[in-house]
Amino acid sequence: MGLPVFDKDICAEDMDRMAKNAMEASNFLKAISHEGRLMILCHLASGEKSVTELEDLLSARQAAVSQQLSRLRLEGLVVPRREGKTIYYSLADERPRQIMEVVYDLFCRKE
Repeated sequence: MGLPVFDKDICAEDMDRMAKNAMEASNFLKAISHEGRLMILCHLASGEKSVTELEDLLSARQAAVSQQLSRLRLEGLVVPRREGKTIYYSLADERPRQIMEVVYDLFCRKE
């Protein structure tokens, strides 16, 4: 699978679609560009976690974790589920997991 080739003859409709997709991709990349959010996605890639579990895994305060989860939720990357007083988060779809796999391959995997 390769990238498409665009030339000077691209039609206006394709150019508009490309601009819309670029904006969505840019927002997605901005959302994951914070190390705290990246770590949250990394932990959620292995399954649903409560806010308390994420606090413990990240050694972070509840306010900081909640702030990052709020941004990820706003961007549609995570979804909450409430069970009593506990809120659990999971990945909204496969996009964050796919990106985390690429990031892991590029920056974490030992050769």
